[in-house]
Amino acid sequence: MSRRCHVEVDSRRYELPVVVGTEGERAIDIRGLRRQTGMITLDDGYANTGSCTSDITYIDGEQGILRYRGIPIEELAENASFVETAWLVIFGRLPSVTDRNRFSNLLTENSMLPDNMRKHFEAFPPHAHPMAILSAMINALSTYEPQRQIESDDDVELAAARLMSRVRTIAAASYKSSVDEPLIYPRYDFKYCENFLHMMFSLPYKEYEPSPEVARAINLFMLLHADHEQNCSTSTVRMVASGQANMFASCAAGVCALWGPLHGGANVAVIQMLEAIRASGTGVADHVRRVKNKEAGLRLMGFGHRVYRNTDPRAKLLKKSADQLLDHLHIDDPLLEIAQELEQTALEDPYFIERKLYPNVDFYSGIILRAVGIPLDMFTVMFAIGRMPGWIANWKEIHDDPHSRIYRPRQVYTGNPLTEFVPRDRR
Repeated sequence: MSRRCHVEVDSRRYELPVVVGTEGERAIDIRGLRRQTGMITLDDGYANTGSCTSDITYIDGEQGILRYRGIPIEELAENASFVETAWLVIFGRLPSVTDRNRFSNLLTENSMLPDNMRKHFEAFPPHAHPMAILSAMINALSTYEPQRQIESDDDVELAAARLMSRVRTIAAASYKSSVDEPLIYPRYDFKYCENFLHMMFSLPYKEYEPSPEVARAINLFMLLHADHEQNCSTSTVRMVASGQANMFASCAAGVCALWGPLHGGANVAVIQMLEAIRASGTGVADHVRRVKNKEAGLRLMGFGHRVYRNTDPRAKLLKKSADQLLDHLHIDDPLLEIAQELEQTALEDPYFIERKLYPNVDFYSGIILRAVGIPLDMFTVMFAIGRMPGWIANWKEIHDDPHSRIYRPRQVYTGNPLTEFVPRDRR
């Protein structure tokens, strides 16, 4: 039986269909609203607007549920690698052994940048932000791609492998450029995350080989960031893709959208908060007191989440990984000690418990990245590398939909009414 809802506008009643998702989510389909009523909806920030239907990721913020293609994130974290998860997110099913080996080989074979591209890094000023370099270089990378139409999943797989593989090479090279160190070539005997760490931290006279514990933590970080429904950057990718832009241009736009401190930069804000606590000299207890008293708009960064109203399921998994990593590395870092004290204090304080302000994925990811030695301005780059499969999958949904239309939001104009132009000599 079809479901409908009724809307009354200017004493006239209109009937609109109700769309029901796989997990029982319900949405009023307003695609015919303007045609029927002459009106649009106003939803600042799109908090109540579903911009699309999607088969990729399911989130239940009330229950703390996150699933990729129907599979709980906990099961993927326990049993899958980032590369397997990326293939699942992009193509909608777990890869067979043949699929996984082929995709892994494609990632390895395409890890080198075209030689001319390596010269581009010399054109950026010293200490240019890696996110600016990443976005520019992804766009530049598209010029080296064959300008042919993507017509099959094989074409998508090859383009995705080139983008996913080279984005980590670009990221590592952008870091090396910023610290005036020579660029490091990828190693063909390393797996995805190990290869990235090798290119980040090796020197021509000193090879870096990550321990299994470090590689495992970065692999989990990437896996847990692979997709997260229609957030700011993913919606940007879909917006650009709707104009039939290519995969590289669409994902470069995603990098720009991710850059901001309210999105991909949230884990940076966690470390900056910890540095501020250390610099103050007054300790964690005083910082928590000031947050609770709402002094100067002070916030506890890395706690609470706009979508998750209880615990962030990714945070539970990263907490366990962070604890194991810190035990393994035996790092003497006052910031990490402050983080652990802050976590314990907040988890036991009724103020935060009542408001369900639990540590989120950004809190623990900041701890893990700092422990591994990732510089602060590379944190958002790490997020971008992890999110690449989700961006590619959302680009693919737009590309594969024969009924896809260019995104074109409306607005309610609040500027001047009809205004006469004043000639220059009368102004």
